[in-house]
Amino acid sequence: MRPRFEVPLVPVALTVAGSDSSGGAGIQADLKTFTRLGVYGMSVITAITAQNSLGVKMVTELAATDVAAQLTAVLEDIPPASTKVGMLSNAANVRTVVSHVNRFRIPLLVLDPVMRSTSGASLLDNEGIEAMSAELLPLAHLVTPNLDEAEVLTGGPVRTADQMVEAARQIHGMGARNVMLTGGHLNGTRVVDVFFDGTSMFRLVGERIDNSNSHGTGCVFSAAVTAHLARGVDLESAVSRAQVLTRRAIENGLRLGRGSGPCDAVGIERL
Repeated sequence: MRPRFEVPLVPVALTVAGSDSSGGAGIQADLKTFTRLGVYGMSVITAITAQNSLGVKMVTELAATDVAAQLTAVLEDIPPASTKVGMLSNAANVRTVVSHVNRFRIPLLVLDPVMRSTSGASLLDNEGIEAMSAELLPLAHLVTPNLDEAEVLTGGPVRTADQMVEAARQIHGMGARNVMLTGGHLNGTRVVDVFFDGTSMFRLVGERIDNSNSHGTGCVFSAAVTAHLARGVDLESAVSRAQVLTRRAIENGLRLGRGSGPCDAVGIERL
């Protein structure tokens, strides 16, 4: 007779995003971060990118039917406690995610509205941006745009701390329950992040880390929030812990390749 073993219950999180062949961002960064935080990670791939530390060389979008098949297979069998949505590439994939969020009543959705790579490559078409803004963003428990993404969502400049506050209000008004606007692209020696829950507005200020090996920071941050939510941590604490992990990941950035190497969330202690 085969022995029976007690299988420990573990928190489960899902990431819906693109694949980064260099391993620094996207699906790969998300799954590494989930594992670092003691969460079992599942994935739905929306696009395949050929990229390295120098930038994105090619993007191959998966058909919406392929994305739908992956989502259905996972969600009908292993419901996640929380879900991160990153790169979706086009409107058809956005609407596929929307339909599955509604059909399976996906809880605790963290939306990282990926639209453009740091090197300037387009990662979401214009129709996709419109669909994300109108249909997916209102389903998000938390949305985590950087300054460039906030400008696209709001249609106005977001280059100062005061403009970040106004943008956070606008994005919340578009339907997201909570907004975390990350200010890593602000000029100056200090980094300002803005969190807004519809009632309270918080500015979180920190010293800029002098390390150019920061590829994947947005993915690591949103994945860390998602992992903490899967573990039952409240949102404010999840955001705070994710910030600390991301800062340490940047400090621990790896000098790999000839461009911007990846931040390293794996080589630090669990937070």
